[in-house]
Amino acid sequence: MTDPYKVLGVGRDATDEEIKTAYRNLAKKYHPDAYQGNPLADLAASKMQEINEAYDQIMEQRRNASRQNSTGSSYTNQGYGGYQGGSSSFNDIRRLINSGRIVEADELLNGVPEASRGAEWNFLKGSILYSKGWVDDALRYYRTAVEMDPGNREYKAAFDRLTYQRSGGMGGFGAQNNNQVGCTMCDMCSALMCMDCLCGGRMC
Repeated sequence: MTDPYKVLGVGRDATDEEIKTAYRNLAKKYHPDAYQGNPLADLAASKMQEINEAYDQIMEQRRNASRQNSTGSSYTNQGYGGYQGGSSSFNDIRRLINSGRIVEADELLNGVPEASRGAEWNFLKGSILYSKGWVDDALRYYRTAVEMDPGNREYKAAFDRLTYQRSGGMGGFGAQNNNQVGCTMCDMCSALMCMDCLCGGRMC
């Protein structure tokens, strides 16, 4: 892959906040919604994928460097605290997603150890990918969440709704606010409560 710093147009000495700002600006410029029906749509999608990969690669490198320089097991960064373990961290990630802080949410979620990446992790990853416009990838993570916890109605509702959207229903992805998850967790919780179902103690 090309130098990820060059892809984002920043130097290697850039702060985490500068990198996040560069990522947000490029993501806004090449977001799939801006190229619907445009002959450059495929090119923009390819560029968007390159931008996402570059950002993920940079943040992963910095997390690894932080772990090596730390005596603890968790990492820290300038923007948001590292993964502390347990459902409270997932609730923090949910709040970040619902407030539109997708970059921070993704960064924190990626810091979750492999052993802790269960159904909730896959559900949140799907929500983040959806907000970035990667509907197929989001659907794949939602499907994994449902397979890992088939009794969770929230995961099933998200998967079913996105599947319906993907087939052309409900106006498709473009009808949603770019700063929110397509079927927001608050919306899903509200719908579930209408069906006399609680959210399992999760904060929506």
